[in-house]
Amino acid sequence: MISNDTTSMGDIRKYFNWRNHTTLVGFLALFLLASIIGWPHFLKSRNLITLLRQISYTGIISLGMTLVIISGGFDLSVGSMTAFAGGVAIFAMNSFGPGSSMGVAAGILTALIFATFLGSLNGFLITKWRIAPFIATLGTMSIYRSLVIYIAQAGNIESINMSYGIIGSGSVLGLPVPVWMFFIIAGVLHVFLNHTRTGRYICAVGDNEQVARYSAININLIRFIPYAITGFTVGVSALLWSSRLNCVNPSDCSGYELDAIAAVVIGGTPMTGGRGSIIGTVLGAIMLGIINNMLVLAGVSSYLQLAAKGVVIIVAVLLQYKK
Repeated sequence: MISNDTTSMGDIRKYFNWRNHTTLVGFLALFLLASIIGWPHFLKSRNLITLLRQISYTGIISLGMTLVIISGGFDLSVGSMTAFAGGVAIFAMNSFGPGSSMGVAAGILTALIFATFLGSLNGFLITKWRIAPFIATLGTMSIYRSLVIYIAQAGNIESINMSYGIIGSGSVLGLPVPVWMFFIIAGVLHVFLNHTRTGRYICAVGDNEQVARYSAININLIRFIPYAITGFTVGVSALLWSSRLNCVNPSDCSGYELDAIAAVVIGGTPMTGGRGSIIGTVLGAIMLGIINNMLVLAGVSSYLQLAAKGVVIIVAVLLQYKK
């Protein structure tokens, strides 16, 4: 009997090693803790939907950031890029006049194409001009923020087309559109990372660039692609953010880069690159939202939320180091 029990426990340990699922275990533990602290308000559907809506903007960006970090880089400019792309999209839409459906289409396309161009510019600086990702994206972060302040003349960039607001504030089957976009893009990038040759090359380049080079992998192209994809995810977030508010303030989206990187790290992707998980990033983004929500429900000052986020990032990195 004792022998059978021992065998069963051994089988369980063989098929489920908790060290390989620390993100999922942490997510479940945090969800349980938040349910207890925030009882009964935390588990109400309205609160959970609000939580998902709040994390969806940075969550979408963190999906692209996951690919960048796996490839061995990172991007500090995503917050400034979001505000810049959103502002330019509203300018493009307003040029068609109020109430124009063509104007809405122009705003959508401008947000996606322009942000992809800005992300590609980061990739170009890093792969062609050999500028370190930290320096290149630190520079473009300042440039993008400065330009959006300039075109806004330090005021708000307001939409004159009320139809634009439907995109960001609408819901489908009870879930806000930004939440749907977050899960859809996560599904697409999960397949891209795990079931395509380019996805495997991104992991290989991040793990060991020299070995990847000897394997005839086009290093520059593979390092460039994640920055372009991150630009596209920024464009989606910029579109949803600007349409929800129907305006953009030049100071909007400050700190998005920290939230995006935090979601990736908490989701189990090491900053050293080479491996990572889109599903882990989804859980990491939701965990950040749960922490913020839990602190609000517990009546903790909003000024301490950033400190709590910093503690969680440090703990996540320490767990990765222990692994």
